[in-house]
Amino acid sequence: MLMASLAGAQPTAPPPPDIAPPPPPSLGPIVAPPPMEASSEPSGADDEAAAPRPKPATPSGPPRAERSPTAILRVLDKVTAETLRFEAPVGRRVRYKSLVFEVRSCDTWGVHEPDPRPQAYVVIDADLGSAADGVLGAREVYKGWMFANAPAVHALQHPVFDAWLESCSDAPAPL
Repeated sequence: MLMASLAGAQPTAPPPPDIAPPPPPSLGPIVAPPPMEASSEPSGADDEAAAPRPKPATPSGPPRAERSPTAILRVLDKVTAETLRFEAPVGRRVRYKSLVFEVRSCDTWGVHEPDPRPQAYVVIDADLGSAADGVLGAREVYKGWMFANAPAVHALQHPVFDAWLESCSDAPAPL
């Protein structure tokens, strides 16, 4: 009986091929991608080796700061209200009253821009003088970067003096 019911059943038609439903009218017409073109060049290894290859472009990286041989510093004596602007060559020690300045690096970022950004790494020692029993020597009061565009950023803690960077100079300081 089971066979009779299977034999009496009508054959089913194969399912229709998958046809995408038409897009809604608001999306516009369907555009088919262009057909792929066959390459007319042979893909032999000898041809690839003989053809010159373009060199890859090397990234230029970030801009570099321009180093200067001289830093221009300004010092304020808070007691006498005297200011002094002086040049400090990189690597040499310069004395102003009881302070000794040594500029280790003076760089300027964006030299060819309208607003260059000079910065200098400065070490400042306070000369403590000498005592009756011997020399007291110097004590480091500041070591770090000074920025000409932000003179208040540095942390020189001195009761008598204040110092800041004005700029970096390309002209070497006179000896």
